[in-house]
Amino acid sequence: MNVVASSPEGLEKYLAEEIANLGGFNINTYKRFINFECDYETFYRVHFYSRLAFRFYREIASFNCYDKQSLYEGVRDSFDWIGWLHYEKTFNVQVTGKTSSLSHTHFTALEVKNSIIDLQKAVWNKRSNISLDNPDFIIHLHLNNNQAIISLQSSVESLHKRGYRPAVGNAPLKENLASGLINMTQWNGKVPLIDIMCGSGTFLIEAVHQLLEVPINTDQVYLFENWLDFKKDIYLNEKNKAINKIINYEKLPKIIGCEINRKVFEQAKSNISLAGLENYIELINDDFLELQLKFTPGIIICNPPYGKKLGDENELIHLYEQMGIFLKNNFSGWEFWLLSGNPKLTKYLKMKSSLKIPVSNGGIDCRWIKYFIR
Repeated sequence: MNVVASSPEGLEKYLAEEIANLGGFNINTYKRFINFECDYETFYRVHFYSRLAFRFYREIASFNCYDKQSLYEGVRDSFDWIGWLHYEKTFNVQVTGKTSSLSHTHFTALEVKNSIIDLQKAVWNKRSNISLDNPDFIIHLHLNNNQAIISLQSSVESLHKRGYRPAVGNAPLKENLASGLINMTQWNGKVPLIDIMCGSGTFLIEAVHQLLEVPINTDQVYLFENWLDFKKDIYLNEKNKAINKIINYEKLPKIIGCEINRKVFEQAKSNISLAGLENYIELINDDFLELQLKFTPGIIICNPPYGKKLGDENELIHLYEQMGIFLKNNFSGWEFWLLSGNPKLTKYLKMKSSLKIPVSNGGIDCRWIKYFIR
């Protein structure tokens, strides 16, 4: 099947590598998504092991589309809706892109809905209901250069929601972005990992789960279970392999999270416990300036406030100055990775970076910056 996977901006290359390792092939990379081909086993498997994708879309039809009429007829004639979408099943339509005469996504979605419903009524004299919150099918239409591509979305919820994080701080880092950033550090689990402002613990949880290839979302109900060609035996085989996978946590190095805010610290504690990692991640409720650690050099990570969502920019200057002095005085020989959404603030670290990778965090243009602490 042909599949599209949506990605955080800046992580497309890493998502392509992940999908290739899981069995996808003929992979192409674009801005904020990749497409690939795969068999049924791989399609089901990526839902349990892709740590970077937001969603998967299976392409089912394409046709030339110029206007309202060609859209209506193209949707009606390009796919076996009667075989796949019984009137007792609910659906909704989502649209991205536009053509010169189809520029309003809501109007376009209505036309797709009408085409399918009119076909159902012609055959059965009955029609599906529309469900926005809990549909059996999500039909996705993408318009570009007078070409329409119809896909089926494989899940209602975004796959970045792992289920371990009901408690988050004021500016939470999405789990798949955190996983991608950890991926870029190339942390291999052989050296310590410290998050000096760990917030709700996302970086550290994702780091451990990614390193040990812990399956995700195994208890989720997927929309592909409603598809006509759903291969239940193959799916259950992949699911059972994921659920029964043996994970060896014993070889983990020292992993520490530091969080000064008591309420946020308790959130992190709860999330780490829900992720099953309370015995493997040490949490410290204190200012990172109080950290006194004597380990083999490893990797320090940090997503500090940068004056866009949290903290006043002027107040944060002192924080960054303190951080730079503290790291240089106490962590010589370590790697330091900082997510920066404000280049004015990072200069107050007074540290020379060796790498800056552009990423988007919640719509903020950021850099994932690597420093070698001397």
